[in-house]
Amino acid sequence: MIQQSPWIIAVFVAVWAGGMDWRYRRIPNWLTVPGLVVGVAVNTAVHGWPGMKASLLGAGLGLLVLLPFVLIRALGAGDWKLTGALGAFLGPSLLVTVLIGSMLVAGLMALALVVYKGRLRQTLRNIGHMLGAFVRLHMPGPEVSLDNPESVKVPFGVAMALTVVLCGVGRALGAV
Repeated sequence: MIQQSPWIIAVFVAVWAGGMDWRYRRIPNWLTVPGLVVGVAVNTAVHGWPGMKASLLGAGLGLLVLLPFVLIRALGAGDWKLTGALGAFLGPSLLVTVLIGSMLVAGLMALALVVYKGRLRQTLRNIGHMLGAFVRLHMPGPEVSLDNPESVKVPFGVAMALTVVLCGVGRALGAV
């Protein structure tokens, strides 16, 4: 049971953050920063130095991979810090699984939201703007950032929470 404690706490932190993101569209620092510290501490206590190394690598990987998306305002800083905290609990290899699953869940949420709001044509246009900016090595315009009040926003923390819960359940059942 003690070996599962990083996963159990990760599920708790993810669900709490997902609830905050769903309700307030914010993930607070008072949850993510201590979450990262607790993730490192728990992994160190349970697995010793190798646990600390895996925890720090997971946190660093999560923060490094998503930093570009925060810098171009395509992802909120709370989502970024949550990823770092979850990386501290899960380590790099499990974090990659959670990130891939979260991106798939967020993509499905976004597709459902875009169709529901009748914004499919505008979304395809925005994707074209982003690809054009990428090819020209320029930042995309403000119409495709989180700063645009008309943009359809998906709470990535909710997608991460759902993915962590599903992976945690799968791990408890011996599937992951």
